[in-house]
Amino acid sequence: MSKSEPARARHVAIIMDGNGRWAKKRHLPRALGHQRGVEAVRRVVNGAREFGLEALTIYAFSTENWRRPEDEVSDLMTLMKRFILSDLEEIAQADVKLKIIGNYKAFKPDVVEMIDRAIARTADNTGTTLAVALNYGAHDEIARAATAAAAKGPITPETIAAELDTADLPPLDLLIRTSGEERLSNFLLWQAAYAEMYFTEVLWPDFTAEHLKEAMDTFVMRERRYGGR
Repeated sequence: MSKSEPARARHVAIIMDGNGRWAKKRHLPRALGHQRGVEAVRRVVNGAREFGLEALTIYAFSTENWRRPEDEVSDLMTLMKRFILSDLEEIAQADVKLKIIGNYKAFKPDVVEMIDRAIARTADNTGTTLAVALNYGAHDEIARAATAAAAKGPITPETIAAELDTADLPPLDLLIRTSGEERLSNFLLWQAAYAEMYFTEVLWPDFTAEHLKEAMDTFVMRERRYGGR
């Protein structure tokens, strides 16, 4: 797509980075940084709906996050449960469809049950899909997809892509990372092959719908050649 033929982003993904640094800068507990990060999720989901995104994928808990201190992992699980309990009805009423990528079944049974109920509650919604990466790692996803593809026949890029966790979503257009870091951290490696990248110094708890709009506006100005001219 050339600059003379701008295309809006249909699918945006975000690496939500900077909760801990946000708290440290303010001499606050790290858990409060994660809590403020949840508030940013609410703002951005509302923005995604307002801007007409078909899909928003957020990196909530990676396969590597299990290496964090046990109390921090526990805090993250508690926040996730609170978010589901407090926001599920609002999300459902807003026609947002919840999707999980990654192996969330590895969580404790009460968390899995709560997530399953949330998925079922929004299953018939047709608005923006909110894909939450939980216990997700791109290496694991690609390995699972390749295994599934091999069980069905020849392995090709197309057969692997059909087995990815995001196979039912539009192709990834734009990947955003907050906090100034500029790496993918094992997130959507396959899907990001031709996605546009947007890195911002803004720490995740300070990220707003306006910041999302700024990133999406830069996407419109990019010239996407997919390896051609």
